[in-house]
Amino acid sequence: MTSGAPSSVMVVDDEPGIRTALRANFLRHGWRVETASSVREAMRALEGKEFDLVVTDIRMPDGTGMEVMRSARQWSPGAAVILLTAYGSVPDAVRAMRDGALDYLTKPISFEQLQATAAQVMHRASRMPVEDISSAGDIVGRAPLLLRAIQRARAAAATDADVLIESESGTGKELLARFIHDSSDRSRKPFVAVNCAAVPESLLESELFGHGRGAFTGAVGAKAGKFEQADGGTILLDEIGEMPLHLQPKLLRALQEREFERLGESRSVRVDIRVIATTNISLGAMVERGKFRGDLYYRLNVIPLSLPPLRDRREDIPVLAQHFAERFAAQLRSPVPRLHRGFLDRLQSHSWPGNVRELANFMRRVMALSGTLEIDAGCFEKEFDGSQRSSFPVQTQAPPMLAGTPIREIEKLHLESTLALTDGNRTHAAEMLGISLRTLRNKIREYGLPPRRYA
Repeated sequence: MTSGAPSSVMVVDDEPGIRTALRANFLRHGWRVETASSVREAMRALEGKEFDLVVTDIRMPDGTGMEVMRSARQWSPGAAVILLTAYGSVPDAVRAMRDGALDYLTKPISFEQLQATAAQVMHRASRMPVEDISSAGDIVGRAPLLLRAIQRARAAAATDADVLIESESGTGKELLARFIHDSSDRSRKPFVAVNCAAVPESLLESELFGHGRGAFTGAVGAKAGKFEQADGGTILLDEIGEMPLHLQPKLLRALQEREFERLGESRSVRVDIRVIATTNISLGAMVERGKFRGDLYYRLNVIPLSLPPLRDRREDIPVLAQHFAERFAAQLRSPVPRLHRGFLDRLQSHSWPGNVRELANFMRRVMALSGTLEIDAGCFEKEFDGSQRSSFPVQTQAPPMLAGTPIREIEKLHLESTLALTDGNRTHAAEMLGISLRTLRNKIREYGLPPRRYA
């Protein structure tokens, strides 16, 4: 919400008398109020809008308040949710609070108790900063798309709900995850990151959940996994789309119950963690293709976030270039070079398919090789052209005659060409080829390509 605007609340209940009473109560205390009489109506009203608070009945003829809460998390990730019910029970209350509800009240409603909780939300919303430039750790820029993403991330940090960040490679997903952790109440607890694509499939279960002594050959002692190491804090599951299908049920249970067993042990381990998952591919599309479990996707996607690609925030390129110039100058212990307008114009005209990561690597190369404190358009032409070359003989166009050429040779040539085009970046090459990072690594080994060259 914009600073100074009245706090907003959505009231959802199928009983007209309760809706009217709640609306009058919130209006009397200075809230902006919208109401809905059903789950379907609430979802339509929530779409594209932001609310500070959602108060919803938990049982309605066409659905539940939990569905309303999930929809609210999508459009208003910072919204607090209060659930109302005429059938209160301890298990229901525990489940609601665990899934992210701020409070759980039993009808008939105590307006004093409701307002005491709502007042906390109003106070928090009134202090929400309005930004014109990013102050989110190492995420640099002022483009409106970026600032909106950061605002949503800051709102998400105020909750304890799990987060799914779906964005292209190189946009800064891990930086955003760290920002959420650092802005949350868990900031003094561990932030533990695990790359699901980088760990061999046979070791991933042990890496995540730990193992007992003798669980497998070489397990000479018990070892805590990443989930235990993150207890009290945040775990980042990077490249979650690479999670093998056979491990997804165990991960789902760990997310739902915050409980799991170490590999080779039957004793359950309980943890208090916040889960942030990132992916550069559409998990929804993977679900449709049967490559990812739908229930796990919906459990991860409580608060969906994304970062814009660099081509959609070109106004940030000069700011980022200056930022990287200052950073790398400090690392090189040299003065900060002057970036000429012509150089910045060339940067802004490039599409940067590798996003901020590609720009950072390019600036590092220019800083290391230019040997000058005046970086102009010529530096761009020289270093960018050089970055496209490879010591491998790359064939940029298909030969006129492929008939009779073994499929393996064609595939190897295509693989080499794509890797050279991406300057050896495996993640970018895998995206261009439409395969997973793990498949690309296997292909590199299969064809005997130098693994160190393609990192």
